[in-house]
Amino acid sequence: MLIGRLAETAGVTAQTVRFYEREGLLPRSPREANGYRVYDDVALDRLRFIRTAQASGLTLAEIRGIVDLRDAGTVPCTHVTTLLSARLDDVRARVRELELLTGELERLISRSDHLDPAECDAAAVCHILVERS
Repeated sequence: MLIGRLAETAGVTAQTVRFYEREGLLPRSPREANGYRVYDDVALDRLRFIRTAQASGLTLAEIRGIVDLRDAGTVPCTHVTTLLSARLDDVRARVRELELLTGELERLISRSDHLDPAECDAAAVCHILVERS
């Protein structure tokens, strides 16, 4: 299949396919006599893998590492599990940070409901964010 068809089937743009080829995530495709790149189902499977890996929060560098392992003949499943576990830990930490931020924002909004803008000191810029000592 040609690059446009491959891209459409995989849900990416032709530019993305070319980028992945340049970055070594997708093997370079052979060209027909007219210079058009020709792709097979292996390329489509690789593109689908890349999209799923990105949706799982893996970086292109991490994905490249996985692809390199596979291309070298190594089954990368243990490595992938390690990466996904680390990503999950990162997400859980971020969720905790967001929960703390949510509480702080709720506190500030509640505080703003009880403050009079006419009493806001110019030096403090905004007394919602700066509590008087």
